[in-house]
Amino acid sequence: MSNLETLDLHLIVGRKITFIDGNDLKKNIINHMTKLKKFTFNICSNIICLHNQIDLISNEYIENTFRDFKNYQIISSIDYFSKAEKGQCLIYTYPYNLKYYNNITNFFQGGLFKYVSEISLYDEHPFEHEFFLRITQSFPFMKKLSLINEKPQMNKNQNLSIIEYPHLIKLVLIEAHEDYIEQFLLDTKSSLSHNVQLFAEYWSLLKVTHNFRRDTTRINCSKVVFCT
Repeated sequence: MSNLETLDLHLIVGRKITFIDGNDLKKNIINHMTKLKKFTFNICSNIICLHNQIDLISNEYIENTFRDFKNYQIISSIDYFSKAEKGQCLIYTYPYNLKYYNNITNFFQGGLFKYVSEISLYDEHPFEHEFFLRITQSFPFMKKLSLINEKPQMNKNQNLSIIEYPHLIKLVLIEAHEDYIEQFLLDTKSSLSHNVQLFAEYWSLLKVTHNFRRDTTRINCSKVVFCT
């Protein structure tokens, strides 16, 4: 291992106290690999007992632990979920070369992720229309989208631009509030590609589409294969 010149590291780690940061990577990896020339990583660490935490770690602190990584562009983001009593920290080298990007929240900073085809969205705060616009701009070749969010949208009646999903073929909304089914099915908000597989609760679909008789959902419903 000490002779490695290239390392591409992908980890998902559960911890009780703190997140993985630049100090951990220096102490446990870089200091032991003196010949390492290229180091890329994507690490998601989770604090799973948040109710025991008094001082929450900030994203600024995480960023500061990478101050010695002069030759790298490193992105970090931290989210805390009070209902689930957990925290999440994502650190990765940019440009991002994976095909998936998981657990995107409202604090997503944007960017261009041209290799990503599968994403998942999760938050305890509502996703508004502008958030989905940022998602499509950041993931132009997205094929699969999964969404978990029980909170209703706050700004539903605004005149907003129509968001296009030209490559989307699978949409999973089983654990989503009805507002997000409406977000994708209303032709005043979204334009879907043909033959999109939609996974959602049947009764929620009936409510949103008014028993499939609602004019503003007919166009997108005609493009969807319902998988309830």
